[in-house]
Amino acid sequence: MNLLSLQQKKQNREKIAVLTSYDASFAALSEKSGVDVLLVGDSLGMTIQGHSSTLPVSMTDMQYHTRCVANGTSNVLIVTDMPFGSYQQTPEQAFENAAVLMTAGAHMVKVEGGTIMRSTVKFLVERGIPVCGHLGLTPQSVHQLGGYRVQGRSEAAAKQLLEDAKILEEAGAGLLVLEMVPSSLARTISEALTIPTIGIGAGVDCDGQVLVLQDMLGIYAGKSPRFVRNFMQDNSSIQEAVTAYVAAVKNKSFPAAEHSFE
Repeated sequence: MNLLSLQQKKQNREKIAVLTSYDASFAALSEKSGVDVLLVGDSLGMTIQGHSSTLPVSMTDMQYHTRCVANGTSNVLIVTDMPFGSYQQTPEQAFENAAVLMTAGAHMVKVEGGTIMRSTVKFLVERGIPVCGHLGLTPQSVHQLGGYRVQGRSEAAAKQLLEDAKILEEAGAGLLVLEMVPSSLARTISEALTIPTIGIGAGVDCDGQVLVLQDMLGIYAGKSPRFVRNFMQDNSSIQEAVTAYVAAVKNKSFPAAEHSFE
């Protein structure tokens, strides 16, 4: 699987199934179950390390978990989050840290932010590092955003998100994650771009979907987020649950209306 394959899927209106992954065993299982893209997410700060946010995750953490996932797979696209503070300072800083992650086994790095990331994305892509953008709810900015809230509900905010998406694509981003935005806005953005969009809490009309592995398996404390579906409820093994998730993304039964925002 590569970026050209994902682009072809968008053109053919075939949905893209994405899951987070942090180790070789679950990476291998996910690949075997038909997952197209594995995201080594800084969500590991919460799911693996037990923090309340992604902010404490380090470059060393991301390098280690990327290497683990790469060791467990052979034909899946690996996207790794650049952690907080590893790319915001300068494009040169971003390149230095992105190169570490690529050497560890990533095929693409993910950065959060819109227009302000234009020069950084362009700098990385021109130097051979594929970039995935991330708009909407950007967890590394959770304190600035006032919590984990839906983004883009006002007319001005929706206009800005669409503009940011177009700017990231023009800068060279090859993929775009849309998190917790109204489904109608996500559809507008997806239709406006030639690159694939991957939604999480962004409705069924994105070109693909991503969930945190543990959330998809029903492993979370307290009430689950609205955009999560527990695929273990109707399956007897983890592999069956992952396979069911992939099928639900592909046949557009997930996300349903109850997993989306208006």
